[in-house]
Amino acid sequence: MKKYIAILLLGLLVFSCGVKVPMTNQLKQEYDLNENNMKKVQFYSSQTIILVKSKTSGSQGAVDGKLVISKNSEQERIIIPVNAKCIFDSYDKDGSVIIRFELGSGKTIKFAVRKGQASGKFYLDAKWISGKGGEINYGGDTYYATPESGSAYLMVVLKKLNKTKRKDRVVKGLKV
Repeated sequence: MKKYIAILLLGLLVFSCGVKVPMTNQLKQEYDLNENNMKKVQFYSSQTIILVKSKTSGSQGAVDGKLVISKNSEQERIIIPVNAKCIFDSYDKDGSVIIRFELGSGKTIKFAVRKGQASGKFYLDAKWISGKGGEINYGGDTYYATPESGSAYLMVVLKKLNKTKRKDRVVKGLKV
């Protein structure tokens, strides 16, 4: 019996925490999420976002009678894991949302509603270049988001509280 009570209490605790839902224009309007209210909301990434910056250099020439081709490459990756917490930074001129995953000058990522999308979700916004990925300016440097990162969108925790107070009173009635 104690086992069932423990499972029931654990279930209530899990369900009382809220549910992660996509951030949409409908939520923005429904909860009056202006710039001040957006700063109070905790956001999450829906999936892993990987930003890559690569440098390649090389040279060729002859050494000891042999042709030598030298190629050096350097790669820097920023990995933002699934469900990473992030905060609102600002609105862009076009209504898109600028989000911050870490502190630092220019270390923000833009999320916007895609044209023609009925869902209204705020997806990772980048300048997509075939074969390279999505070009993003992050911290003053140019990075390329992997193609898989392009389907990442913002999520928020939606918690509904229903409080009901009830006061009952039994009336005995009147007798003539």
